[in-house]
Amino acid sequence: MPARAAVPAAADPGSTPVAVLPGVGPALAEALARLGLERVQDLWFHLPLRYEDRTRITPIAELRPGMRAQVAGVVEAVERGFRYRPQLKVALGDDSRQTLLLRFFHFHRAQAELLAPGTRLLCYGEVRLGAAGLEMVHPQYQRLASDAPPTLEALLSPVYPATEGLGQRRLAGVIGKALALLPPEASLELIPPALCAELGLTSLREALLYVHRPPADADLAQLTQGRHPAQRRLAFEELLAQHLSLKRLRAAVRRRHAPALAGDGALRRQLLQALPFRPTGAQRRVAEEVAADLARPRPMLRLVQGDVGSGKTLVAALAALAAVEAGHQVALMAPTELLAGQHLANFRRWLEPLGVAVEWLAGKVQGRARRQALQRVAEGAPVAIGTHALMQEGVAFARLGLVIVDEQHRFGVQQRLALRDKGREGDLVPHQLVLTATPIPRTLAMAAYADLDVSSIDELPPGRTPVRTVAVSNARRAEVIERIRAACAEGRQAYWVCTLIEESEQLRAQAAEVAHAELSAALAGLPVGLVHGRMKPKEKQAAMDAFKAGAIAVLVATTVIEVGVDVPNASLMVIENSERLGLAQLHQLRGRVGRGATASSCVLLYQPPLGQLARERLNVMRETTDGFRIAEKDLELRGPGEVLGTRQTGQLSFRIADLARDAHLLPGVQRVGERLLAEHPRRAQALVERWIGGAARYAHA
Repeated sequence: MPARAAVPAAADPGSTPVAVLPGVGPALAEALARLGLERVQDLWFHLPLRYEDRTRITPIAELRPGMRAQVAGVVEAVERGFRYRPQLKVALGDDSRQTLLLRFFHFHRAQAELLAPGTRLLCYGEVRLGAAGLEMVHPQYQRLASDAPPTLEALLSPVYPATEGLGQRRLAGVIGKALALLPPEASLELIPPALCAELGLTSLREALLYVHRPPADADLAQLTQGRHPAQRRLAFEELLAQHLSLKRLRAAVRRRHAPALAGDGALRRQLLQALPFRPTGAQRRVAEEVAADLARPRPMLRLVQGDVGSGKTLVAALAALAAVEAGHQVALMAPTELLAGQHLANFRRWLEPLGVAVEWLAGKVQGRARRQALQRVAEGAPVAIGTHALMQEGVAFARLGLVIVDEQHRFGVQQRLALRDKGREGDLVPHQLVLTATPIPRTLAMAAYADLDVSSIDELPPGRTPVRTVAVSNARRAEVIERIRAACAEGRQAYWVCTLIEESEQLRAQAAEVAHAELSAALAGLPVGLVHGRMKPKEKQAAMDAFKAGAIAVLVATTVIEVGVDVPNASLMVIENSERLGLAQLHQLRGRVGRGATASSCVLLYQPPLGQLARERLNVMRETTDGFRIAEKDLELRGPGEVLGTRQTGQLSFRIADLARDAHLLPGVQRVGERLLAEHPRRAQALVERWIGGAARYAHA
């Protein structure tokens, strides 16, 4: 096979650079590197997000909303419209005597001309219920010769995480070449065979080949839910690598020293006296746990988890003041400029009256302002707040004593440690405080954060308005839009959240644009704003600022608004396709309303028919607003295999494991982890390198 011939003989073909594969030139190697694919084994473990069944054709009469399907038919009619925005509508008919509407918002004249009546098409896409019946928005399609039968795939088609300029077909081709180099079972396996047999794990080689190339008769539902034995085998190994890496990290960090930050408490007392509210018992308890950790000469590694609005920011501010009192600096890092900006506003409001300066170091701070901020931080400015820009070269601290990271799951361990390294002085490292608004059941916290101690703020401050939650079928969409008009007429504001579970930021943006056009037309006279991931940070910020200032009545957004937006006047949230989201993310989104004194509502729009699990999930959202109860229920419901969790929504950086779905694997992971560290340390190291790659050096911290 040419792929084999092209690779120089190596003891470990997995560690050879991707550039040795046939057809991988510098440009392709660069695109692969953007996905973290630098070695051949990175391609083996670059696993599909989902699968498409292009092995058969579904008659249009058998299509149902929510299905992804392949159809073949003849174009019956074409219409080009320019009412609110250009769109191309193509009616497709087949032998089942039914019609499907294909709708395009981005098209060019030549494309429209090629879709003339009488043209035969093979299309693949998601079926949705439109105003005129079933439709596909931007399906993938190809024209067919008038008499030739369509060529169908022999295997299910994997859909991989991709990047700009690297399409699915090209990526699948490169992965195919890498799979040709898979070594025999014995040299690929890193978990001793006896341990695999004990746990009933299939062979790694078989699992990889199956997951990349499932046969046409594979159980698509089982694969979609991540419950196939081949996926379970890979999830086990990935969880094991994560567990080993965190155990070694914790042991290494514990061997180091940190400055003992035991200040006199004066600044903290002043802040508490100036607050217009009294901290809850939970806030006081967690603040004391953090203060006790900071006063010791060994590095604090503490995760503070608490519901949206439970007051984690105040705990962080008290920790920051403890460091400042002891003569050290504090760095607070958040995943988005929106969230970092929110912290900046709070910290400046609380700390500057106490004479504590707060510096702003986000990516958009440029030129002279950036140079001056960098100089002040280098000279000892007490508090610096920013995004990952805080970790860039050129950012130097004089005496960094405490690193605070918000929404830890948005950052890899590697990024968190890069910031910590900024404060390393010989054997001294800064303390670390990690915040998350995603409450995590205890068993999962042990796996996801094996390098951290966990504190919970399990009490909400008084005065938060409870949010009334209702689930409404998409068939009543027009009523929901009228409800928005009524709320805005009373001077209130609303969010409309588009949730497309899709690896492509472009498709997410398109879904938001479609909703924006629809609402702008339906709510004529009301200013409707738009925020999605493909907009420039400045445009996003401008839309958010306008919404906050009340200049925009309705904000259409993708889930970028999940964290960091605080608009007390927004009292209504509509979440489209809510049945597709995990409970934790629905709860996070809902936390954006109910922040003022007005009674607030959250409308969960769903596409019928609802599956049993989706129905239960929406019921939980209606019954409770307790994030900890929701987290436990999420684990219980998703245990059987709902895959709408961490991977698609971009949270914990697992390729295939899902902490909720795979919780039952954790006891085995911990047992095997102990044995490997004790009896096979070199295999343990190789496992971490295989799954975590470049970040593996941090396992030595």
